[in-house]
Order: sequence, then C-alpha cells, then structure tokens
Amino acid sequence: MVIETEKEVILIDPMLGAQGFMPSFTLFRHKYKKNPTVALPHNAKSILEKITHCLITHQHPDHIDSSGVKFLIERNIPVTCSIKDEKAFKKRGLHVTQTLKYWEKQDFFDGTIEGIPAKHGYGFVSKIMGNVIGYFIQLPNQKTIYLSSDTVYTDSVDKVLKIYKPDISILACGTAQFDVFKQLIMNTEDILKFVKNSSGKVIANHMESINHCPLSRKELKKILIENNLTNKVFIPEDGEVIEITSI
Repeated sequence: MVIETEKEVILIDPMLGAQGFMPSFTLFRHKYKKNPTVALPHNAKSILEKITHCLITHQHPDHIDSSGVKFLIERNIPVTCSIKDEKAFKKRGLHVTQTLKYWEKQDFFDGTIEGIPAKHGYGFVSKIMGNVIGYFIQLPNQKTIYLSSDTVYTDSVDKVLKIYKPDISILACGTAQFDVFKQLIMNTEDILKFVKNSSGKVIANHMESINHCPLSRKELKKILIENNLTNKVFIPEDGEVIEITSI
C-alpha cells in the first residue's frame, strides 16, 4: 500500500517479490499455494518510482520481503519503524531514520506520527508472532489515518477508534491463520466490531494475496451487507487508487 500526499509518497510494508517466490504458509488448513498468490498490479512500477519514504509495521516476510529490502536499499529510502525492529532492519541494510515506541508521538514531515500497540494473534500465538506496531498519522490539511497493522481487537485499538476518532482506518482483514493456533488477525466478529466503532471510513486490505488468509473481498462485502455496514468500508481491488479529499 502507498499513501500519497501533496509532498510525500509513503510506501507501507513493501512485499515486492514475484508471484509464488515464497513457500506456502499453510499445508492443510487452507489450500497449499506459494506466496504471494498474485503478481504485483500493473501500475506498481510507476507508483514505486515516486516513493519518498517507507513505513514498516513488523518484520514478517509478507510485510517486508527480500525484494522490498533490495528496493529500499538501492534507492536509500528513509524508513520509519518500531524501536524494537531498528537493530534488525539496520543489520539488513535499511536506512532507518526514525523509530517509535508504543504511544510515542513524533514529528512526521509537517505533521505527527504515533506508535500504536498491536497484538498479532489471539492467545498464545501472539507471543510467537513477535513485535508489531501500528501508526496514527496526522498531516496538515489531511484527514487522520490509523494504520492498524496485523492485530486483533484490543483495548489499544478500541482507544484509538473511540478517542482519536481517525478519519481513515486501514484494517488488516483476511482472517489469517496457520495450520495450528488461533487466528493471527481479527476474525469476522472483530472486523465488524472495528467497523461499527469507527467514526470514519475503513479501508480493508491484507486479502487475497497470501494463502493463509481465507476471507475474500467478496465474502467480506457479503458480511458487511448483512450488517448494513457497506457505506463505512472501502474494499479496494489490487492496484486501485482511492482519492480522499483534504480537510
């Protein structure tokens, strides 16, 4: 995903490798298929040519793969990440220029960015999945953005939705799950809870590109229709550009 403002073009969690270059993330719970299950969209190259900055939420290969690392190094793209990931990313050669702790707010271009806690999974599996950070972004004359990252619904998520009241929330859907353990991101019940508690629009992503994410865009739309929530959610296609007017 890319966020483009009047001045900056911010790449988020670059997974840029060719279709099928990584192994399947499940063997039997979901259909075995190498990842990513789709190729980059046709307009990816022209968009990537404009990138000025990168936000990374965590170290998993479906958020920063080897091709993403190569791209960032070759262009010496400044990177913002969690302070917990700084050492690992610098070791891989990334140009880390800013790190954040949970609930820490810092200057970000002409506005601010704040680190938001994220919990990658229900129960025990969240300990295995490691550190993840979300972001709350406020830029001048722009609508506020909450990037949830890979997380289940937590008190921290609830706080951001109800107190910060983001204009745009970007939610990792897909209901990802390995062959064992509980789901790694929000189940459909919590996706609905997230949407209902959002005062602004929700953009649903993290679907139909990794084989351990069974929830499709079509199925999500059906669930939203059944709950009269379609007017609150954008479900973009691969490569789709959503234009959001400034304040």
